[in-house]
Amino acid sequence: MLTIEEAAQALAAGTTTARALLEESFAAVARQPAAFMVLHHEAARATADAQDMLRRAGRAPSRCAGIPVAVKDLFDEAGQVTRAGSRALNGAAPAAQDAPVVARLQAAGMVVMGRTNMVEFAFSGLGVNPHYGTPTTPYDRATGRLPGGSSSGAAVAAADGMGFGGLGSDTGGSCRIPAALCGVVGYKPTASRVPLQGAFPLSSSLDSIGPIARSVACCQIIDGIIADHPAQHAALPLAGLRLAVLRNYMEEGMEDAVANAYAATLARLSALGARLTDIRIPEIETLPAVNGTGGFAASEAWAWHHDIIDRAGQDYDPRILKRIRRGEAMTAENYLALLAARKNLIAAVAPQTAPFDAVLAPTCPLTPPSIAEVEDEREYNRINMALLRNTAVFNFLDRCSISIPCHQPGTAPVGLMITGENGGDGKLFAVARAVEAALA
Repeated sequence: MLTIEEAAQALAAGTTTARALLEESFAAVARQPAAFMVLHHEAARATADAQDMLRRAGRAPSRCAGIPVAVKDLFDEAGQVTRAGSRALNGAAPAAQDAPVVARLQAAGMVVMGRTNMVEFAFSGLGVNPHYGTPTTPYDRATGRLPGGSSSGAAVAAADGMGFGGLGSDTGGSCRIPAALCGVVGYKPTASRVPLQGAFPLSSSLDSIGPIARSVACCQIIDGIIADHPAQHAALPLAGLRLAVLRNYMEEGMEDAVANAYAATLARLSALGARLTDIRIPEIETLPAVNGTGGFAASEAWAWHHDIIDRAGQDYDPRILKRIRRGEAMTAENYLALLAARKNLIAAVAPQTAPFDAVLAPTCPLTPPSIAEVEDEREYNRINMALLRNTAVFNFLDRCSISIPCHQPGTAPVGLMITGENGGDGKLFAVARAVEAALA
């Protein structure tokens, strides 16, 4: 499967067309249809044909013009109902205009081929959707394993060649978790980097919008478009990079497959000249207690959802409804204490990671569980919390963070999470590209 850069080169050379790339993407969807909720067959074909005409005339709006991409079902598209993976919004009015991130993709000439499946209202890391079906990770499809969430369809689409990448959201790991479980790359930017308007919210304090694609460079290209600010940072050599290996909290409960892939990855990076330093950050171990009253997601989701629940609560997945209702009991005192705790934790952690170019940890402690395992509610909750644990740390700290595959081909997918500083997105991409090349 081509990367975005390879597709751009092929389009420029005339060895393929936007229409051909789109038809290949639609054919891939037909093999795994649960990845998408809506396909824009007519509009996407018309757009692809228009971009081919513009390129022939020397008027393509960007090098990426004509490349098919997807958007998660929580982004507004003019004329489409933004259902956010739920049945509760089926009767809502169509969006009047595109979300800024969608408009920026279109302005670059990219072809939005459809809307990808997701966890209802983005409130789980598993990827399960009882309303519209659960897409499966490409690994061990005979068993049927979780794709990760909440941007489940976007990750499956990237892994299976349904377009060249897609937009996801990341509130507690919703780009990085499905990327890890599907063997692709998922990026969480510094939250303020990308506008949130026109994206159905989960938590206004934690939400961020990022890409899921097949390489770090693909994510970097999409991020540059939706942020309207391409990362400008010189490529970094791996040798001499100062990488902190976060040993406490993140490594608890790792499956053997994760532990082995992670250890081999660290050994490889060290052998190639990266300077790895083990660190412990005791403050992050307080996060379960800090979020004990429900955290930002439950309280802020309840503030948004309570009116919808009053009129259509019967249409929610009961497991999602239960999580949202946790916010109902949260007091103003609880919320203010949470704000203060976040501020203090950010201040305490920042000087501990400042000496390093990036921080390393496993994206998730688990390889993809089977879908059957989470039919039991206790296992649903246990596995969900395990998958979210590591990634959610860096949403709380408002860092940029990326997951890249670090497993051997043919084995269960494992993600390596690389995290930068707040606002350090350009440098993080440069570090991640160096690490990706070392692991290739």
